[in-house]
Amino acid sequence: MQGDVAYRDLNKNGKMDIYEDPKQPVEKRVQDLLKQMTLEEKAGMMFYSPIRVNADGTIEDKPASGLLASLSPVGVNEIDKHHITHFNLFVVPAPDTLAMWYNRIQQYQEKTRLGIPLTIASDPRNQGGAGIFAMSAKTFSMWPDPLGLAAAGDDKLTEKFANISRQEYLATGIRQGLHPQVDLATEPRWPRIAGTFGEDAALSSRMATAYIKGYQGEKLGPNSVAMMTKHFPGGGPQKDGLDPHFNFQKGEVYPGNNFKYHLIPFEAAFKTGTAAIMPYYGVPMGQKDIPEVGFSYNKAIITELLRKKYHYEGVVCTDWGLVTDSKIGPVNFPARAWGVENLNTEERVQRIIDAGVDQFGGENLPDVIVKLVKEGKVGEKRIDESIVRLLRLKFQLGLFDNPFVDEKKAAEIVGSADFMAAGQDAMRRSLTLLKNDAHTLPLAPNKLKIYVKNVDARLAAQYGTVVTDPKGADIAIIRLQTPNYPIPEAKGNFIAQMFHWGDLDFKGKQLQDILDLEKTVPTVVDIYIDRPAVIPEISANAKALFASFGSSDAALLEVVFGKYKPQGHLPIELPSSMEAVRNQKEDMPYDSKDPLYKFGAGLSY
Repeated sequence: MQGDVAYRDLNKNGKMDIYEDPKQPVEKRVQDLLKQMTLEEKAGMMFYSPIRVNADGTIEDKPASGLLASLSPVGVNEIDKHHITHFNLFVVPAPDTLAMWYNRIQQYQEKTRLGIPLTIASDPRNQGGAGIFAMSAKTFSMWPDPLGLAAAGDDKLTEKFANISRQEYLATGIRQGLHPQVDLATEPRWPRIAGTFGEDAALSSRMATAYIKGYQGEKLGPNSVAMMTKHFPGGGPQKDGLDPHFNFQKGEVYPGNNFKYHLIPFEAAFKTGTAAIMPYYGVPMGQKDIPEVGFSYNKAIITELLRKKYHYEGVVCTDWGLVTDSKIGPVNFPARAWGVENLNTEERVQRIIDAGVDQFGGENLPDVIVKLVKEGKVGEKRIDESIVRLLRLKFQLGLFDNPFVDEKKAAEIVGSADFMAAGQDAMRRSLTLLKNDAHTLPLAPNKLKIYVKNVDARLAAQYGTVVTDPKGADIAIIRLQTPNYPIPEAKGNFIAQMFHWGDLDFKGKQLQDILDLEKTVPTVVDIYIDRPAVIPEISANAKALFASFGSSDAALLEVVFGKYKPQGHLPIELPSSMEAVRNQKEDMPYDSKDPLYKFGAGLSY
């Protein structure tokens, strides 16, 4: 205490500095702390490093278990050696253990020279689907993918989702989300569509606004989770649907001259006050006055467009791994320095800073920044511009005044019964009925013999008699997933093989087996859409057809048997053929010729 003000003596000098005084304006606190920071401490703040969380909640250096854990450094080492104050989580233990770990790592950080609190971030942890960057965390409430929230199309539902996820994040110490992903899904083969709100700029803007409000509130504060909206200026128009995570695809193309369309959801995010922006890896191809180098290396994108045109003053953080090569298991993973591969490490870091970026995702190179400043290649005033933004966000989130969480409440909050029920309701509401031949649905419960495939037979048994031979069934209920096929470019790279590539149609025996079943017994087909499936034959032979976006078996069955009505509408069109897909322009929405199901399609009972 000093007078009537409770404060934390973070720099241990026995008095309340301006930056420690919760009654002082944020900008004064920022400037006071900035003056006290060394160049090395500033440099450490400019990196977002992965961090390992021990399964028992301890913070000491212990042997790692699993690939992701082994690739993540131990936080105390990064704090001691590199002054890192931003970390992102991959694999996490149970909520109460995670909360215990979080408090311990903050307590460790509190003992450093200035006691600058840590910011902990995460990719999405509440998605029920199989998105490539949806973190596995089954203790968190499960909801449909963002594409499913867009299918439900209800701003209030999306805000409710974000508000519930916010409470779960807060309970475990996660204060920044590396999302939402507001890229427009205009190229149907792109592997990251499940994490978007679809291909329509207006719908995506509505969803982005509700999403950011739900996490951040009307204003950033101690109960907010800061959003890092991505991937500016839009990652959707990938040539042939290949992704610039990998060196076999670096270009974003605009054959429809539609670059500006992809900016619209970001404009909504700016208006809503997103705390941070993440540019993508890709190279903008064929754009006047924009160099063909990756977005975070691109001054025309970051300074001229984002900073000057949009007057954006929040944090800009690169996507992960732009500067240094890495080795993940047996795979060499080159830095995503597309267009500047010839530059060395120092030159890449300088180029990114000169472009106007504040922070480096997934890198750990503070010594390089220190060297660049000492050699006069980067001015310390330029570094200070970024540090002001980074400190401002920490103060706005209330981390300097109380960064700790209540460990006892974490397990009560995360995945609570009410939160799980809300997620299940959203899963039902996102289910999109595309065909209902002769009013096949809803089915009458307890009167039918049911054959199921890729559906939990125990759940199905609650609605009828489950049989193992489709010939003896009255109805079949099957769940499918949009196909994906190996591509030659991904051979030998197990990371690339985790992405869903290539054609979107079922082929050969896989297709024939489905058609044979449909001809044997009336069939209800549900297909999980992480990319727009091409299913003309399957649709033609199905009695009923659903598109789903990360809904559980329980949610599907509740709708099929009429406990709830389907409410979803397609946030992306489903093409009628692969020829139509290949003829689409990567940057144009709903431009597939004669789509099987148009954007916005959706039936009910």
